[in-house]
Amino acid sequence: MPRFAQQQAEGRSHDGLSVRSWLSPTLVLLRRLALASGLLAGAFGLAAQDIPGPAPVIVLTAQGAVSPAMSDYIRRTLDTAVKRGSPLVVLKLDTPGGLDTSMREIIQAVLASPVPVATWVAPQGARAASAGTYILYASHIAAMAPATNLGAATPVPLTAPGGGTDAPRPPQTEADPAPATSAMHSKVINDAVAYIRGLAELRGRNADWAESAVRQGASLSAQAAMAEGVIDFVAADLASLLAQADGRVVQMADGPRTLATVGLPHEVVTPDWRTTILSVITNPNVALILLLVGVYGIILEFLNPGVLVAGTIGGISLLLGLYALALLPVNLAGIGLIGLGLALILAEVFSPSFGILGIGGTAALVLGAVILIDTDAPGFAVSVPVIAGIAVAGLGATLIVARLAARSFGARVVSGTEGMIGAEATILDWHEGRGHVWAEGERWQATGPDGLTAQTAIRITAIRGLVLQVAPRGADIETQPPGAGG
Repeated sequence: MPRFAQQQAEGRSHDGLSVRSWLSPTLVLLRRLALASGLLAGAFGLAAQDIPGPAPVIVLTAQGAVSPAMSDYIRRTLDTAVKRGSPLVVLKLDTPGGLDTSMREIIQAVLASPVPVATWVAPQGARAASAGTYILYASHIAAMAPATNLGAATPVPLTAPGGGTDAPRPPQTEADPAPATSAMHSKVINDAVAYIRGLAELRGRNADWAESAVRQGASLSAQAAMAEGVIDFVAADLASLLAQADGRVVQMADGPRTLATVGLPHEVVTPDWRTTILSVITNPNVALILLLVGVYGIILEFLNPGVLVAGTIGGISLLLGLYALALLPVNLAGIGLIGLGLALILAEVFSPSFGILGIGGTAALVLGAVILIDTDAPGFAVSVPVIAGIAVAGLGATLIVARLAARSFGARVVSGTEGMIGAEATILDWHEGRGHVWAEGERWQATGPDGLTAQTAIRITAIRGLVLQVAPRGADIETQPPGAGG
């Protein structure tokens, strides 16, 4: 090979080697950089995923009468908001009022909550009457939607003069704007006034109007309530409420806290199955029906042992009814009358009195149902159709028992010695009006007319001691008590 060609070949070989020697570390470096970049990107992505977003505002809806179910729903939702670290709980309220005990449970939960609570009377057309006014005053933030109202917070007396209705009141004066009709009513009013004034002073709201809402039943619209200093602001929707609540300072148990609510997500917590069931069974009508179904089911099980279905349903219904009544403000006299009525109806079943015990028991049941619930709060009363149904069912059961008793008294006796009268027998031997007969599978001594012969079909007409009086078929049966002498 010529020297020039050999040098060129060697040059190309050296150049290729030098290029490969230069590229190898460069490629390794690039690969390492790419791997490092991927690892950094992945780490940043995981870190971004681990960073939690802001906790949502919890929104719960309280609609209807203030009841044990509503109290349980609100208290459990407040506990959930605390566990999730929510910055605010919005209570969307629409209520005509309700039970004093449930109202106080809700207020105690709101006052003790470490999470601020904003009560919002909504949607438009809603109200926060009676117990709802107290809840609104207890909240850290009070808001109303347009075209809503609150007030009418006068406690309804449970036992007013004149059979449970308000007696006529004397004319109101400036010195005494709402004279009490009795000492008990005065205590109830003064207690309610002190309670709502304490809530108003705690939240810095109009305490004088709160007192007038209790004493005189005053009410306000949303705009008037804001002008009177009863609420903090009017909010048409949730976004407006969160915007107006932003930057407000609320007084918590651990000191003042400034709210930051603009742009926060929200989550609506609806009542779950537990609240739904509790709401159903604490309805006074349902509670009373469960109680009666339980008692009647157990009675039927005792009358027909082994049926099981009646006893099972009755036991479950009875326990549910008793649980519901334990949560409701019941009148002990009503419970006593219901118990007496059931006892009288049960006595009618076992000792028929031709309707006397049954009618008395039905009357006691109806009177007990009328006075069972010891409150005039809206939504907590046994309805007239249910009472009428109880009366009809009680009278119907009494009529059936009385008719069966009458039929049993008029029916022919089919057991014992009395049951043998009129039964057929066969003569075994007979002589001069005396002999032996075969009756009811046994051999008896018998007396009767002359002329009867063996194997003659006869009938038993009377029993005297251990001797049967017999006669041919078709003869009249002698009516004589068993065991009479002959």
